[in-house]
Amino acid sequence: MDEVTQAVENLKKEWSQAVTQLKESIAAIKSCGKTGKGTEEANSLPRLNGSAQDALQLLKSLQFRLDLLAQQLPTFEEVQSGQATLESWEEQYKKLRASLRNANLQAKENIRKAAQEERELLLGGGEESTIRRRNLQTKAGMTSAAESITESLRRSRQLMIQEVERSANTLATFDESTSVLRKAEGEYQGHRSLLMRTRGLLSTMQRQDVLDRIILTIGFIIFSLAVLYVVSRRIGLFTLQRKLTEAIRSGSLSADDIVAKAQQGPAPANVPPAAFPPVYDEL
Repeated sequence: MDEVTQAVENLKKEWSQAVTQLKESIAAIKSCGKTGKGTEEANSLPRLNGSAQDALQLLKSLQFRLDLLAQQLPTFEEVQSGQATLESWEEQYKKLRASLRNANLQAKENIRKAAQEERELLLGGGEESTIRRRNLQTKAGMTSAAESITESLRRSRQLMIQEVERSANTLATFDESTSVLRKAEGEYQGHRSLLMRTRGLLSTMQRQDVLDRIILTIGFIIFSLAVLYVVSRRIGLFTLQRKLTEAIRSGSLSADDIVAKAQQGPAPANVPPAAFPPVYDEL
């Protein structure tokens, strides 16, 4: 059985015991004053009410603890069952409070009637009345002392119950904080793996950037060499054209000779070029 489920079952047992104790206290309060000892039972009424109030406080504490545990049950059906139990406890708590209030009203009425009968008996005179007054005074003193001690013990018990509730609330807060920290740890692990993947991608992108830079540099160098080659060839052609133009203008080479030479093709490498006939300036 799950720990939370076991804790809920223990709470149900404690609830049953507390309800039984409270019902006994309510029955004792309701019967207070029926035995004819109005003064003695009037002194014991606060003690009985204190015991009943302690039981009510315990029931309220059990409701609070069940409300905390019901949200932590493992299955949805158990959560619904816990909520239903909590609602039934709330209804039972209201009924018990109403029963305690009615029992106190009944006890006060019984005590009032018993006190009136005692008063009539004491005012009747005689030796029996004197002895009864002395017994009542002695019992009243003893009852008063016992009631003061009982009240002190009840206050101490109430303080202990409050401390226990405060400790339970603190433990519940610690449990909630622990669950939040566990969730935060899980999220941190997820973010950590994501960061590792992101770091790997960044490293890959950096290597790719370096490779792209190398490729662009090599391509630019090749392009520059090609441009230089084209420009150098262009410059050579321009030089040759200028020389031909100058030769034509000077008369050392005619256009017909250029066309004939172009039709004959290039001269062999071993044959020296034919010397042009000397051109004499007519002037």
